[in-house]
Amino acid sequence: MPRIDSEKFYTSAIEMHGTSAKGVNWASKGNQQLRFDMLLQLLPQDLSSSTVADAGCGFGDLYTFMTKKKRTPKKYIGIDSLIDMYSIASAQTGCEIIQAEICKDVIPKADYYVCSGALNILSEFETHLFIQNCYKSSKKAFVFNALFGEQSSQIYNYLTKEKIDKIAKDLKVKEVTYHQGYLEHDITIRFLR
Repeated sequence: MPRIDSEKFYTSAIEMHGTSAKGVNWASKGNQQLRFDMLLQLLPQDLSSSTVADAGCGFGDLYTFMTKKKRTPKKYIGIDSLIDMYSIASAQTGCEIIQAEICKDVIPKADYYVCSGALNILSEFETHLFIQNCYKSSKKAFVFNALFGEQSSQIYNYLTKEKIDKIAKDLKVKEVTYHQGYLEHDITIRFLR
């Protein structure tokens, strides 16, 4: 059972803040970009021959960020379950954007899967399914960030290293890399194939 209604969660943010970082429920544009930086640190410097799929792409802000940093992949695929995100990301990026439920739909293969923030409101079971589908659909690695710690919340989903390590073990991940300390209660992880 979902933790909260994600459509209401994001639709109300878009209505209140428009197509901004706060419109996808980030505390600030700075926090969003810091998380994007952490993702890029765990990807190869040269992505010009790689396909990158962005799971829970929102408005496609990661693609815009990658372009500004001169880290544009050969092909970017955005994936989001919400029609508003699909429409806005399609218009803003000009890239292939797919409307899909990552926890249950078949998603395209890509060299790298990335995810920034989409795990934050999922249940523990949904988180496992989401990570599993992204990892299995990646050819080289899945890089994602999550809320981190022992906190309990009615809205937000926090992961611990024990939970992450268990998922990695279940998926037979070749190598796990952690980046933390850049923001309180946040962690970025790479599952290498």
